[in-house]
Amino acid sequence: MTEIDDRPRIDAARWLHLYENDCPAPPAAELPALAAELAEALRHPDPDLRDGAPYVVLRTWIQRDVIDEPLRARLGAVMADRFDDPEIQARTFAPLVLDMIVGRGDFDPAWLAAFRRWFPAETDLRGYDPELGWLHAVAHGADLLGTFGLHPEADPREMLALAAERLVAPTDELFAQQEDDRLAQAVARTLTRPELSEAEAVGWLDAIETDFAAGRRGAPTTAAHTSNAMRTLRTLYLLADTGVRVPGAPAPVRPPHAEALKLRLRRVLALVFQEA
Repeated sequence: MTEIDDRPRIDAARWLHLYENDCPAPPAAELPALAAELAEALRHPDPDLRDGAPYVVLRTWIQRDVIDEPLRARLGAVMADRFDDPEIQARTFAPLVLDMIVGRGDFDPAWLAAFRRWFPAETDLRGYDPELGWLHAVAHGADLLGTFGLHPEADPREMLALAAERLVAPTDELFAQQEDDRLAQAVARTLTRPELSEAEAVGWLDAIETDFAAGRRGAPTTAAHTSNAMRTLRTLYLLADTGVRVPGAPAPVRPPHAEALKLRLRRVLALVFQEA
């Protein structure tokens, strides 16, 4: 018996044509239906549909205000709901779309709450799947975390705590596709928020320090999540020293409490440093 796919149809040829012609704006009356089709494409199991022309068209239309604020709000609600989707590619591409929207300046506490529930709890941390293509839960989630971390309506302390939660969550998946770099950049961007005190800029590391100390007393081999956290913190040290790129800034920005952060990072990493 042939299995019937009841997914809505995606007109791949139309999106490719739009992509190849610099993503022109459609008639206003057609936009809601087209936005809904784009949203569906961004959860499709076919990576050529999900991660190809529709993705670029959606990003371009959001950047150019073709998709206006009310329609962005509707898309944001769809993506927030998608964090509970049973299909992994739907969950992991939701933060990419929300990143486009929040990066545009929009904000809804419900989006943040949904992301907050999903990011540390996601267990499928594969970067790439031969059939589904790029999944990248940690990298895509990190990008959104960093964008929330820069948004004035999001609490930067909450974003730092969320990064720590993700790093101490047990997993057997080693970061192999620069997830550690992406998460370190997200944290570094959040740490550029001027309202953070020195204590707040380093206090989120308490949870990781506790986890490292517990692991040191446990198994002789390094757990995957510990290795992931080590490499993330090493990159964060580099960014604290040299600065991180922040949208709109002409040059990399150093966090205000960079020296205190570096000192605390050295102390935390010393717990898992293995001398030859």
